Amino acid sequence: MALAGIALRDWRAQGRDFTFRGHTIRYWSAGNGAPLLLIHGFPTASWDWHYLWQPLAERYRVIACDMLGFGDSAKPQQHDYRILEQADLQQALLEHLGVREPVHLLVHDYGNSVGQELLARHEEGGFAMLSCVFLNGGLFPETHRAVLSQKLLLSPLGGFFGKLFDRKRLAQNFAKVFGPATQASEAELDNFWELIRHNDGQKVMHRLIHYILDRRQHRERWVGAMQRTAVPLRLIDGPEDPISGAHMVERYRELIPRPDTVMLDGIGHYPQVEAPEPVLANYLAFRQKRTE
Repeated sequence: MALAGIALRDWRAQGRDFTFRGHTIRYWSAGNGAPLLLIHGFPTASWDWHYLWQPLAERYRVIACDMLGFGDSAKPQQHDYRILEQADLQQALLEHLGVREPVHLLVHDYGNSVGQELLARHEEGGFAMLSCVFLNGGLFPETHRAVLSQKLLLSPLGGFFGKLFDRKRLAQNFAKVFGPATQASEAELDNFWELIRHNDGQKVMHRLIHYILDRRQHRERWVGAMQRTAVPLRLIDGPEDPISGAHMVERYRELIPRPDTVMLDGIGHYPQVEAPEPVLANYLAFRQKRTE
């Protein structure tokens, strides 16, 4: 059965706010049971999870926020955005919600790096994690194949390019990274763009893109944590993704002991949007097998 998803207007109406270091952060929480933290990617927001939200909330306590600089959260234009601070934000959100027990993670893209940082903190005793499932993302900087827009945002012209970034350029970029038969609809593109442009988000994209450099800086600590951990991990990947598709899965299998990987044929960079049903099925199978 196809998952219905949640219209953006309805999704926004369900959100609440809390303050993190003086900035307003929009977050969502639903369901009961073991806490499951969902962490979105670049350049979109937590609405990415809207197809999976209700099915997961029927089983777990699901929690997500638009990270600083994303979606409906604050987007300070002179801020120095870093992955470590976004991990601090996730921990602050859990504290705000009174979550004291260990949590499960389901993460994508930019969120993969935040998840890796939280896993490293788990290994160091600063966070309590029960499991982590990664979707497409740059887990290893040596396999990350940046698209042209990412390269331009990271260049000295990044600020200028960000101001020129518009819905047309978003559509062009997403056409390249979605699967050939699972392209985003015009309505989805409208919604993605609305979340990016809200609070002038295109003006901070060149600052958010620093995550690519963060991945290089923290590579040994993050990958080392994945190699050492006893926390159950799974990678669910769309192999058609030119950024972090089949070639990234191959590297994962080389580096991670007892690799648990699933590839979804024909799917690109956004599995939770392009193929939410198999993502859900493979996530629930993982939880049943490894952690429940």
